[in-house]
Amino acid sequence: MNADLVVIAKEPVPGRVKTRLTPAYTAREAAELAEAALADTLDTVARTPARARLLALQGGHGPWLPPGVRVIPQRGDGLDERLAHAFDDAYAGRPVVLIGMDTPQVTTGLLERAGRALERSGAVFGPAADGGFWLLGLSRPDAALLRGVPMSRPGTGRAQLDRLRAAGLSVAVLPGLTDVDTAADAARVAALAPHSRFAAAVRAVRAAREPETGKPGHAGIAPGAATA
Repeated sequence: MNADLVVIAKEPVPGRVKTRLTPAYTAREAAELAEAALADTLDTVARTPARARLLALQGGHGPWLPPGVRVIPQRGDGLDERLAHAFDDAYAGRPVVLIGMDTPQVTTGLLERAGRALERSGAVFGPAADGGFWLLGLSRPDAALLRGVPMSRPGTGRAQLDRLRAAGLSVAVLPGLTDVDTAADAARVAALAPHSRFAAAVRAVRAAREPETGKPGHAGIAPGAATA
């Protein structure tokens, strides 16, 4: 496809990623799940036909970085600024499709669909179940489309979509996905992608805790658990 793919992510360091998974998971366990999710996401990106593949990273890279994915540093303070800068830094005259590290269940088919949508639309938008968005693609990035959009709120997705449409862009909307933010999300996504590294990491935490608790599914592994 005639588009570049960008993943925006944090280095999976305990205490700095997936903090909403605690206390159901320890900070170390949350970082392990974040690393697995990032590895799954990057592998899917690496297998997707694209003109370029980039990782806009906060922190340092590790063995989870596959060949063919170029790292660029994140810039800016708030998430809206970091997203805007990631689009600007990745833009090479072609459409840009950006996703986060929170949807390890994403498929090459969905990413290719996003790239094809930008051949006929100004933007492509993937809504998330929590009211945010898991994917944003722009045929021609413009920081004004992102700066000032309130992030990490239940209405973030609607606000971003409204901003795109207010700018006169035609927007193709993809199927919704669940971001991994809470323990309930982790259980749900692991069930959706049972053969993923992420699902294996969830199972590993469960197996490690069973001798301690005497029963499976302790501390947020079972579906329906939630954290603040």
